[in-house]
Amino acid sequence: MSEAERARLYVLEERTGRSPSEILVSGALYAEDSESLAERRALASELMAVRRYLAALSNNVNQLARQANATGEFPEEARTALDRVRVIAERVNATVEGLGR
Repeated sequence: MSEAERARLYVLEERTGRSPSEILVSGALYAEDSESLAERRALASELMAVRRYLAALSNNVNQLARQANATGEFPEEARTALDRVRVIAERVNATVEGLGR
């Protein structure tokens, strides 16, 4: 790497807050589709958060279903859980739509 190239890389490091290796890998592997490694990592992080939230929600819904089956009554907490399911479904839809851009 020449001194001029290293200087340009340093400017990118400062401007983006990314490591030199991350910048170089992004350029080498993702230049064709213009997605950076940082964008892919952010998306992966968002999808992992969605998965964790869905796991917690499904546990709550299962507990509420057991209660409803045992008592024959629809618990008020189920309405809150269903509202949360709708919110996470919207979040998933937004994330998936972001993949198409």
